[in-house]
Amino acid sequence: MFVAQNIRNFVFNVDCFSKYFDVKICITGTSGFVGQNLIPSISEKEYNILSISLRDEWLQRLPAQYEAIIHLAGKAHDTKNTSSAEEYFEINTELTKQLFDQFLQSNARDFIYFSSVKSAADTVEGMLDENVDPNPQTPYGQSKRQAEEYLLNSELPAERRLFVLRPCMIHGPGNKGNLNLLYKVVSKGIPWPLAAFENRRSFLSIANLQYVIKQILQDPSIPGGVYNLADDDSLSTNELIQLIGEARDKKPALWRVSPRLIEGIAKVGDTLRLPLNSERLKKLTESYVVDNSKIKAALDINKMPVSAREGLLTTLRSF
Repeated sequence: MFVAQNIRNFVFNVDCFSKYFDVKICITGTSGFVGQNLIPSISEKEYNILSISLRDEWLQRLPAQYEAIIHLAGKAHDTKNTSSAEEYFEINTELTKQLFDQFLQSNARDFIYFSSVKSAADTVEGMLDENVDPNPQTPYGQSKRQAEEYLLNSELPAERRLFVLRPCMIHGPGNKGNLNLLYKVVSKGIPWPLAAFENRRSFLSIANLQYVIKQILQDPSIPGGVYNLADDDSLSTNELIQLIGEARDKKPALWRVSPRLIEGIAKVGDTLRLPLNSERLKKLTESYVVDNSKIKAALDINKMPVSAREGLLTTLRSF
């Protein structure tokens, strides 16, 4: 999202602003879910935050001196397919390139770019790591990947760092995404008819994301690079539904309907435009497991602070 909503500091004329505060961290996309959770987290460490909107004269908002840019702003994947491909590339690719060029002309130390695992792959066989040959299939993933390529192919001055972070599905209290929708379905007592399908998916707790960013900002010895972000463990959709039941203190209904029957219904849905079609069935039942070992090695930790189960229960209990 683009409209920058200042959470802690008033955003006004940068010359005036700089007279009173030592601006250290510039953040784009602060009105989004990640931004709203990240700013209070890093502000606790006595970082002064400047919110930057990429929609309105953003160049004028960059202060003369700052330590890092955290680039969260971007056009999210449109599941309704109403956005044009050009919108993704204009926002996710071109604005990122312009912002990075300004970073290179500054004395700032770090550029932290929030990309997506979808910049690497739309489907995953086995486990997704950073060595995969990227092959995104959607304008969203392609626009993110093109931005990555520009950043990674640019010459980076010594003593400066570029982080290309590829998070999987981020969740936490206040998040209104797909996890919230699944929670609402299960809460209505509707049986889950896809329990016969076996899959595993990775998630990312907002608490673990906050931890990673704080470590990067505090420790200049952490090397820049491309990093996947995910919780340590993946879960099946069945396990996720059981966690929803645990969060509500009610046992959910899991129906193991024949996969062939479900697939047949989905094919009918392709023609009759039913709520369940082949594409939606794939999204609900496919596996997408993300390897987070590289970022843990860079941070010199054996596991993330919050387990996948603990993080998901915290989110689910907030709904």
